[in-house]
Amino acid sequence: MNKITKIGLSALCGSLASVSANAGTLSVAGGATATYVTNEGTNNGNPIGLSSGMTFTGAGELDNGTTFTLTMTHADQDAWSAGSIAIVTPSFGTFTIASANGGNGIDAKDDVMPTAWEETDGAGLTIGHDKISGSGASMNIGWSLPTVLGTTLSVAYAPRNNGSQVTDKSASGSAAEHKGQSYDALLDINTGDLMDLGSVNLFAGYSTTERYPDTKSGTQPDSMSDIEEAVGGAIFTIGPLKIGGQASVEWLGNEQTASNVAGYRNVAYGISFNVNDDLSVSYGTNESKKGFVSANTATGTVYGKAESLQLAYTMGGATVKVARTQVEDQNYTTGTSSDRDGMTLALSLAF
Repeated sequence: MNKITKIGLSALCGSLASVSANAGTLSVAGGATATYVTNEGTNNGNPIGLSSGMTFTGAGELDNGTTFTLTMTHADQDAWSAGSIAIVTPSFGTFTIASANGGNGIDAKDDVMPTAWEETDGAGLTIGHDKISGSGASMNIGWSLPTVLGTTLSVAYAPRNNGSQVTDKSASGSAAEHKGQSYDALLDINTGDLMDLGSVNLFAGYSTTERYPDTKSGTQPDSMSDIEEAVGGAIFTIGPLKIGGQASVEWLGNEQTASNVAGYRNVAYGISFNVNDDLSVSYGTNESKKGFVSANTATGTVYGKAESLQLAYTMGGATVKVARTQVEDQNYTTGTSSDRDGMTLALSLAF
């Protein structure tokens, strides 16, 4: 890891010659990943890919012992993909201002099953499942209470849950948007080692997003209600073995319009095993149900399923990773033409 430390305020303003120990630190970590992807049943085009990622972390401390951290991630040729400012107080927990995809609220638990490499939907073959996001889909503010006996309660709030990332001195949205404010609550419990038998991580969360009534398609007063999302799961760790399962639901509030999607349900399982300090293997599965208000619609309820077998081997700063993924009814489209098999080979180099 390369570090740029003790950069003074004048350095941030453009003069790298000035250094101040009181300004805190700024560190940079990153890596590069080259991949080769083959997906059966589709035109692969050029299968060679390259990702260069960097994470900038700035840290400082106030006079009363409160610390703050800025995290900004640059990945996959994006200008920046995620960012947050975390303020850790001595007694009142952690306050976070996060961008979309910053991981606040239930968005942090969209898929946390044990893997050797990536979640089932992130190993080179897109499965197209709709996952929970809550307030984490937009610019939001989060608060995590101090951890007590391994238990942490956190909440998140987005003034307008419109999926936008906003820069400073800016605002998003217009009168045409139909989503309002959103609230999340997440309970995370880590038991620690239980009599040398292993540990358990339990989590449960809920989110609600306000929907404005101006998009009602009928005359029924309840033709649209608020969006509700929930998630719950458990991960068991026994030595080098991890086993997990989780379920999530998303109710979109479409109560009267038969052609609209009522919601989604996702169930995921994962198991990983560290063969030694360098080699790990995993298997994961994710099943999603897309439901309509009326069972008499032309499309009805659609299921999608994905499985991924993965292996990762680390050699110092280099890791070789392999994923074999299978998808049934990709993007909730039925038929054998939407069944896919994919293989991804990756080489990651950390610096």
